[in-house]
Amino acid sequence: MTTPNAPEDPATQRFPVLTGEQLDRLRRYGSDDTVRSGEVLFRTGQPTYDFIALTTASAQIYREATTGQPEAIIATCTPGQFLGELNLLTGQSVYLSTRIVHGGGIIRIPPRDFRRLMDEDTELSDLILTAFLARRADLQSGEGALSVRILGSALSRESLALRTWAARNRIAHTWFDIDTDAGRALADAAHIAADQLPTVVLPTVVITEATPATVAHELGLTYSPTAPSDEVVDVVVVGAGPAGLAAAVYGASEGLTTVVFEAVGVGGQAAASSRIENYLGFEHGISGTELTGRATVQALKFGARVNSPCTICSVKRVGSYFEVTLNDGAVAATRAVVLATGARYRTLNLPRRGDFERRGIYYAATGIEARACATAPVAVVGGANSAGQAALFLAGQGSPVSLVVRAADLFTGMSAYLARRIIADPAITVLLGSEVTALAGDERLEQITVTNRASGEAQQLPCVGLFCFIGADPKTEWLSGILTDADGFIRTDSALGPALPDDIWTEIGRGPLPFETSEPGIFAIGDVRAGSMKRVAAAVGDGASCIRSVHRFIGSAGM
Repeated sequence: MTTPNAPEDPATQRFPVLTGEQLDRLRRYGSDDTVRSGEVLFRTGQPTYDFIALTTASAQIYREATTGQPEAIIATCTPGQFLGELNLLTGQSVYLSTRIVHGGGIIRIPPRDFRRLMDEDTELSDLILTAFLARRADLQSGEGALSVRILGSALSRESLALRTWAARNRIAHTWFDIDTDAGRALADAAHIAADQLPTVVLPTVVITEATPATVAHELGLTYSPTAPSDEVVDVVVVGAGPAGLAAAVYGASEGLTTVVFEAVGVGGQAAASSRIENYLGFEHGISGTELTGRATVQALKFGARVNSPCTICSVKRVGSYFEVTLNDGAVAATRAVVLATGARYRTLNLPRRGDFERRGIYYAATGIEARACATAPVAVVGGANSAGQAALFLAGQGSPVSLVVRAADLFTGMSAYLARRIIADPAITVLLGSEVTALAGDERLEQITVTNRASGEAQQLPCVGLFCFIGADPKTEWLSGILTDADGFIRTDSALGPALPDDIWTEIGRGPLPFETSEPGIFAIGDVRAGSMKRVAAAVGDGASCIRSVHRFIGSAGM
């Protein structure tokens, strides 16, 4: 049996019908209004909009006509249903337009009061969030996804970077390969030349030579202070991998004004994993993108602001707070900083590596990369869980996989369950005690040479995709004045060593808090922290635990 509060079928989940009592509860946060037939409530590209529930009016959600495509009706909403989408939480500009088809009454809730509703009314918050997530999932394909069209070459590293950013940030979009009939038709309709790729076609503008930053700016996803220029937030989190997202969830849910900056796309290294099977509570496993996507929505629900892509140039103390400076010159003032920048997989030090970056050499194994390989032979380099999961995923997509491992035993660096599964998979060939020593190809990678480290025997293997999951270098090259270990990982609390007579801790009369760095008020968590366990669950634990130290720092005026 279905009820408005327990929708089961997808259509009802996307557009539940509220009861009279639920509508009355909405009125506590907004006001009744009357709208006329034909009135446009919000239009594509509009920076913000109100949450609207229909009491007696009906509305139509539509994709506006744009280059090469006519208008399309996405959905019709009737009395008792509500409008809006996930961008009410993310801050993204309006994705689809909405107009009234039958005039009548509505309940209008401004954005600030909508945030309050999501904080205070658990039942309505859950109902609304479930609908928003279902609507965004539905928009990932079909007519709705055509509001953002990405046109480029499958062999372009710039196109891959743009698609990866859009996917990680759950931007509903459609990919058009310039080498297909559909791609050429879009290029002709929008008058796009080859040297202008990748291009993003929006209903309001065509962005040539597009980058994640330029598209994010147009969609309203870049950072801009929402308060006067002297606003000081409680905590800025740098990095939106599992550790940073956990810090954002716990910080925002505990009342801290929380701003997150992510340089690439939410998820960090975890988002590069096609499947995580040993994360607590997910007995069937979960993709890194799905796990971190859920965490992002959770942080947004509690009021955190997540901005991507935003690259941080510097962090410096100014009196009683810190200034976090972005590469575009914007500055965020904060009482505390949490560094969760993570680590990046190391590159192969081989001739011609630069020729094949994102033209056959990849550092993530998701659907985007798998489709680029189209069931052709691939190789995975690495001996840890991330490499093992990538090998299984790619084999499951139809590609013969060579797993190249430096160690002599697969069980040395990989979980036993994963190693056993790889050995049993007929599509995976494990090359132990081996390394990739050469790359070959014309426009894209076509062949690799694998050499046995003990015997020196070399073999050439066909390979259109080389997936690298080896080692990890911390993303700390931009930092200054923070103590790190010899490899660049940030030292915290007990790893800082004993206090010296002339150091800051002696001056302020206390020792470092858990996760605190050599600079009081700056904390480090997750993979970037020296001595951390490189596991998703451990990173989440760091993020959650760190917030207690942030509270203590702010509560004691820091110094």
